[in-house]
Amino acid sequence: MGGLFGVVSKEDCVMDVYFGTDYHSHLGTCRGGMAIWNGKSFDRSIHNIENAQFRAKFEAELPKIKGNMGIGCISDTEPQPLTIRSHLGHYAISTVGKINNLDKITAKAFSNKNVHFLETSKGTINPTELVSVIIDQENSFKDGLLKAQELIEGSCTILLLTPQGIYASRDRFGRTPLIIGQKKSSYCVSFEASTFANLGYRFVYELGPGEIVSLEPDGIEKISPPRNEMKICAFLWVYYGYPSSTYEGMNVEIMRYRNGAAMAKNDNVEIDMVAGVPDSGVGHAIGYSNQSKIPFGRPFIKYTPTWSRSFMPQDQGIRNLVARMKITPIPELVFDKRLLFCDDSIVRGTQMKETVDLLYRCNAKEIHIRSASPPIMFGCKYLNFSTSRSEMDLIARQAIIEFEGKVPESFEAYCDPANEKYNCMIDCISKRLNFSTLKYQNIHDMLEAIGIGQEKICTYCWNGKEW
Repeated sequence: MGGLFGVVSKEDCVMDVYFGTDYHSHLGTCRGGMAIWNGKSFDRSIHNIENAQFRAKFEAELPKIKGNMGIGCISDTEPQPLTIRSHLGHYAISTVGKINNLDKITAKAFSNKNVHFLETSKGTINPTELVSVIIDQENSFKDGLLKAQELIEGSCTILLLTPQGIYASRDRFGRTPLIIGQKKSSYCVSFEASTFANLGYRFVYELGPGEIVSLEPDGIEKISPPRNEMKICAFLWVYYGYPSSTYEGMNVEIMRYRNGAAMAKNDNVEIDMVAGVPDSGVGHAIGYSNQSKIPFGRPFIKYTPTWSRSFMPQDQGIRNLVARMKITPIPELVFDKRLLFCDDSIVRGTQMKETVDLLYRCNAKEIHIRSASPPIMFGCKYLNFSTSRSEMDLIARQAIIEFEGKVPESFEAYCDPANEKYNCMIDCISKRLNFSTLKYQNIHDMLEAIGIGQEKICTYCWNGKEW
């Protein structure tokens, strides 16, 4: 994934850009960067954040940077923001998304013999630079941003900073959010609305799918209207969105309470305690506990001072080790207890199995798992949310292959909770991971908990349906 934040102001805005970008650190794992317009040129800085927090990397530089407009980015892929000079002028650019047809667009760009790419990461083309090349082939920033929406297959949300202000372009199908806030002398534009409160901003406007606006210190101008079709990612609410953020009018934490309550309504297991797999599973567990009237507790705690997130390391083996080492059980709350854990999803199942084994070593009596989303059948096609994941690594796929003895021609039956094949898959996953029982949230209740209309939400990773 990744996160974006930008500010235009009549005053110095460096600290707002710094903290606003930092508030997106839960969305990216690789690079953090800022570009500030100082009145004459761009002050740009990019740091590796794989093994250190964004704040620690940039804090020493802040006294040297001044400016009233800037953008920042947390990325799990390429270094950005980039600074560009072209016939359109001098600008800085950041993107969030996934370009599936990067090679095709690159080949087309090379047909113009004046095009070349300087920004590389491990020998590959930087997708953000490719977006800038698309934009620079047009006669205006508006035309360039519209061309990028037209050409890119996948998704792409863009912040483009010029000496006059910020162009904000939401992905054509609104797969990721873009939200505008305002305070006395400033406007901000952000992926996460959770950035607003502590920085003194209030919600003003949420861009629609494909909408483009221009922000300047004196106001906002709508450059291109929103499109009619939206497919925003459901995992924003279920998993990676920050609890205090709101998208399309639905707050993340409230959705999780609603989702957990729906799971409890469809359950009749006898247990002593409900718990959440931190952090994103906690809201679902609170909703389950409130509905079922079964006490909520914390039979294990996540140790976060050194590794706040288990997916930060790029190596999967290290991620698994970190995930195991940071979970510390409370034996007194585990011993001889029937525990139910809510998690946002079950992907490979490796970390969950290690956690369950740890709890059994602490003499838990039973461990029941409830996934707040349906079984993941397909890798994400639209966001850099699962780039390193092979579909064959998904625990649901592995269970299906074990049951069928091969990869089936269709996964449709396994997406239907009313089908016997679905039940066989769940039983296989439960046995593999050593659960007492396992249930997944059904897709209809999950969508109802989001509550913005099924037709507006992308559910591809669960049912393989693009529309």
